[in-house]
Amino acid sequence: MRTYRQILWGGLLVASSPFALAQDDDSKNWTGEGELGVLVTEGNSDSTNINARLALKHEVEKWRNTAEFRSVFAESEDDETGEDETTSEKYNAQAETNYKFDERQFWFLRGAYEDDRFSGYDFQSSTSTGYGNRVWQSGERSYLELKAGAGYRYNKLEEPGDDGDDVEKGTLLRFAGTFNYGLSDNALFIQELSTEVGLQDGKTITESFTGLQSNVVGDVSMKLGYRVKHESEVPEGTEKTDTEISLALLYGF
Repeated sequence: MRTYRQILWGGLLVASSPFALAQDDDSKNWTGEGELGVLVTEGNSDSTNINARLALKHEVEKWRNTAEFRSVFAESEDDETGEDETTSEKYNAQAETNYKFDERQFWFLRGAYEDDRFSGYDFQSSTSTGYGNRVWQSGERSYLELKAGAGYRYNKLEEPGDDGDDVEKGTLLRFAGTFNYGLSDNALFIQELSTEVGLQDGKTITESFTGLQSNVVGDVSMKLGYRVKHESEVPEGTEKTDTEISLALLYGF
């Protein structure tokens, strides 16, 4: 029998399938960026780490497809034993496809998966679909985009809860917005905000990212970011709010 994790990864593949199905495979329709930097976390793990990120985008007349992969990993030496111990370990993947009705309106299908060793979950995942609108745009880099839809959440706990169940699942509503603003030819302000609300349990997961990106030379940029994730209900012994402050070098291609 297939596990839900296999099904979820299948959902991520479905969300990203237009990458492979796009009629125009000209390489100029592909863009991406790789990021490597220092990350300071607070919440379920307090440490300074190295973080990595890879983002891909493919856009043609009717389709816009994006995928992002992020990882955080750090080790430190235990004062008592002298052995290395992991202080932070997190992996995040998400993929989204948009079918554009016109220049502003689109339908989206999104899949997301997160494995955070210090969150109290084996993994957290969700799929969602709905309507999006780029309500404002100025040039190529400045825009405001809003999305609303519904989906399904499936989280696997490391330990069973008070009710003896080690799974959180149910339908959800998802609301998200992205605001990019070109401060100059070389500087970009980024603000992303999303909220998922469980319809059965009322659990809310809200995530915000604020970033400032500035070109250094050629395709290399410097990026300062602040990410906050808040969950209204969490496993016992874990924090409701995680924060990440990052300073990274970014290479666009």
